[in-house]
Amino acid sequence: MKISRRASLTMLATLAAATLIGCGKKEEAAPAAPAAAPAAAAPAADPLKVAFVYTGPVGDAGWTFAHDKGRKAVEEKFGDKVKTTFVENIPESAADAERVFRQLATDGNKLIFGTTFGYMEAMLKVAKEFPDVKFEHATGFKTADNLAQYDVRTYEGAYLAGVVAGKMSKSGKLGVVASVPIPEVIRNIDSFTLGARSVNPKATTAVVWVNKWFDPGKEREAATTLIGQGVDVLMQNTDSAAVVQTAQEKGVYAFGWDSDMTSFGPKAHLAASMINWGVYYTARVQAVLDGSWKTGTSWIGLKENGIDLAAFNPELPADVKSLVEERKKGIVDGSAPIWKGPIKDNAGKEVLGKDAVADDGFLHGIKFYVEGVDGKVPS
Repeated sequence: MKISRRASLTMLATLAAATLIGCGKKEEAAPAAPAAAPAAAAPAADPLKVAFVYTGPVGDAGWTFAHDKGRKAVEEKFGDKVKTTFVENIPESAADAERVFRQLATDGNKLIFGTTFGYMEAMLKVAKEFPDVKFEHATGFKTADNLAQYDVRTYEGAYLAGVVAGKMSKSGKLGVVASVPIPEVIRNIDSFTLGARSVNPKATTAVVWVNKWFDPGKEREAATTLIGQGVDVLMQNTDSAAVVQTAQEKGVYAFGWDSDMTSFGPKAHLAASMINWGVYYTARVQAVLDGSWKTGTSWIGLKENGIDLAAFNPELPADVKSLVEERKKGIVDGSAPIWKGPIKDNAGKEVLGKDAVADDGFLHGIKFYVEGVDGKVPS
């Protein structure tokens, strides 16, 4: 096929144009948009500062030792979300306690636990001065908008210890080294006696008061006095291991109180009424962290895993341990309450009628010895 000259010229012009375009400078690409700067990390929240005030030393092996285990449980659970501190050996006198609570609040602690009955009035006063701080008071009975009250049903552990004592005593003579004559302690003495008499109706309990929570010398002296009266099983409502040590030396039985005291008298130590404060402390710290904290009262026991009779002596008969487990179940499910009538005081007056079950109001107000306890409650 022939191509006309005009068509040839047109084709050549087109090819020339294409060649010029192909040989020209390439157009530069538009610069890429700069990468977005990484978002700044949110500043880490400051840890919640939590303080604990102890009436005794953390090494007392009893009450304060148990509280400090609870503090450590808080640290273990919450890690760097919290910062805990403690102050030990703080007297119950108002001036000393107020000074410590005020300083802890000033230092930025937002949750403060006071761990003994005698701190109550000092905490009430300081709580009013620091409305943005949460205060928690152990074993008292007064509250405020930012002051809650908490306790453990130590009488449940005392009752179970009494069951063991009633089974293990040869003389039927039991003894209690007691601290301060307030309802909490009297209730424990009575419950111990109720437990013992539930298995040995003739069992009796003698009491020596030392009028202090922690005084190893006086506790030892009181234990020695009771043993001299023929007591062969001792319980205590004091904070050191002196009673267990004395029992070991004198060849009688005893119970650890608040903590496992086996190491202080392995032959004497029948079992221990052990408090688990960590259950309460972790719950209350969580409440502050999530904003659900409220004032009020709390009384935890076997049901909440707040207390238990454990650390049994390996030589304790199997049937005695089985009986203790049976009684625990009855307390937890309500089928066998400890304080169920008829119950009389040691002067013969009925204080709880037949089949009546004591409520918490009754238990908090106990100021009498039950039948089987020798002597009179100090005024």
